Formats: sequence, C-alpha cells, structure tokens
Amino acid sequence: MRITRKTLGVSFVAATLALSAAACSSDSGADAASSGDGAGASDGGSSEETIDVNFGFIPDFNGTSLLAIAEDQGMWDEHNIEINTPSFTNGPLQIQALGTGDLDFGYIGPGAFWLPASGQAKIVAMNTLGQADRVVGQPGIESMEDLRGKKVAVPEGTSGDMILTLALQDAGMTKDDIEVVPMEPAAIVAALSSGQVDGAGLWYPALATVKEQVPDLVEIASNKDFEDSVSFPTAFVAGNDLVANDPEKVERVLAVLREAIDYRAENMDSAIELTAAFNDLAVEDVEGDAANVQVLSLDEIDTMTEDGTVDGWLTGMGDYFVGAGKLDAQVEPSEYYLGDMFLEAGK
Repeated sequence: MRITRKTLGVSFVAATLALSAAACSSDSGADAASSGDGAGASDGGSSEETIDVNFGFIPDFNGTSLLAIAEDQGMWDEHNIEINTPSFTNGPLQIQALGTGDLDFGYIGPGAFWLPASGQAKIVAMNTLGQADRVVGQPGIESMEDLRGKKVAVPEGTSGDMILTLALQDAGMTKDDIEVVPMEPAAIVAALSSGQVDGAGLWYPALATVKEQVPDLVEIASNKDFEDSVSFPTAFVAGNDLVANDPEKVERVLAVLREAIDYRAENMDSAIELTAAFNDLAVEDVEGDAANVQVLSLDEIDTMTEDGTVDGWLTGMGDYFVGAGKLDAQVEPSEYYLGDMFLEAGK
C-alpha cells in the first residue's frame, strides 16, 4: 500500500478562501487525489474491495498520532484502505474541504466544533481532551485588562479563538475591548516573536516556538481555567455526503481509528515517537506537545459515549457557541455526533 502526504496547492487555497471569507485559512493542505487503484483484495486474502480515503490532519500530537500509529502498525492494510493524508493548519479549512468533497475525513480541535453543530459535517469519533490552548501577552502584560485596546492575534474559528473569547468573558470584556487581528497560526508565531502584536489566542506546540524568541512571554489564560464549565474535546469528522452515501467507508475507517486509539493509550512512548517521525519533528518537541493532551482510552470513549458524558461536553460547548454568536441556538448532539456508529464499529 502506498501512503501519501501532500500539501495544498495555491489554487485550492484560493478556492477555499473564496468559499468562506470568515474562516481561518492556511497556505498548506492537500490535493484530493488518492493513490489507490480502487480494486482488488489485500495480500491477507480479504474479500473486501480496496477503498481510497483522503484523511486530513494537523501536524501535532492530537491531530497526527492515530494516523501515525495506523500507518506503522499496518492497520490501513488490514482493512484494505488506500490512505492519502493531506496536512492542514486548522480545523475550519478541513471542514470546507469535506464540504467540497476534497476530503473524506479530517481532524478538528474544540474551537471548530460549532461547524459540525451547524450542519457542515459529522463528528464520527472523539479523540482526546485538549489542554494546549492559551491566551498570551508580551512581557509586561499580565492580565486580560492589560490587553484592553491592544492588538491581539487569533486564528478565527479555532480553539485559540475559543480560549480568547472565554478569557474575555471571564474578565467582563468582549472583543470590542481589544483590537482583534485575524491571522493564520504561522503568522501569529512570527508576529508574537517580532513584537508586532501585543497578545494572542493560540496553542502549543506553536507557542513553544514563540518562547524560543520571547522567553518571558506571559500566559494569561489556559484551558484549565474553564474546565469546570467547558470541556475541550478534539475529534474526527466526516463529510455529510460521505456519511449519507457510503456508510461502509465510514465503518472501515472507524474500525482503524478504534484500533489506533487502543494502541495509543497502551503505548504512549511509541505514539510520540511515531508522531515525530510522521511529521519529521524532534521527539522531545512532540513529548512537550503530548504533555498538554489528556489521552482517552478506547474503553473511556466508549463508556462516555454510552453514558451521556460526551453529549454533556457537546451541550456545554453548544451553550458557549450560542453565547459567542457562532450558533443561533443549541443543537442536539445526536444531530452531529455519530456515537452509535462509532460504537457499532467495535462490534
């Protein structure tokens, strides 16, 4: 089996931006082309036809570890899946690519959950609980009040946007009290490092790069400040048309994700090493990234799907998104989280 990882061409990015000017954009991602021949059986003798899958990811531990494990452990081969894994810098871009059919599956952080809740995709699997988001300020800026009237960069529609909004609300402020500067994550790293902005809503490991240039960068707010009221799950999503028209593909991919989730929980050191190799990063950098992640076992995800815990997360997030103006009204989690399908893939 051939596994390919590509980058988005300029023409695709331009088309994506034209589709949604409000979404945070990127200059990296991927073609929709798949490398499989679409037929035949595996060497193991399976009668299943080989299927092609385009699966987007973000090159951090949350967004990559399961794909890295599945590749290394031969899980795609086991399920006769020819996989193409294009890289993106954020969730909103992947949701757009799902809508145009350029992706089958993708990965999103908590800040992008309003997109499936608004009907633009389906969540097919929970992944981890994120703890990497921060509101940061330049040295000397110690509080949200200190950011009043100052330039604050944020990738809109992401978990960086979410943590910034929550921190402003907690301080009795709104975005009208600061000068919001929408930027892509890589541009925020450069802007913080050069002092072009006073603060940002961003996440690790990108912030670790900033701290190399600005070691006294101040962390003003983090996920843990709000965990009593809002959860920060990460998840995998699929296109609406794919879910409606090709449930077998969804089931086979979910079977791989379940196996990889199980492996990751039992083999964290290996998962970190495989993620580093997959993304061509130093192992110590991925270790630092993984330290900001609460990894969930397969049993935990299954149990929390069955007992309503996940629905509780999504309801709490829905309340936040309504308050933040992302959603007009609360949406029932069952409308966009396919928990029953995830559980069925394990039978």
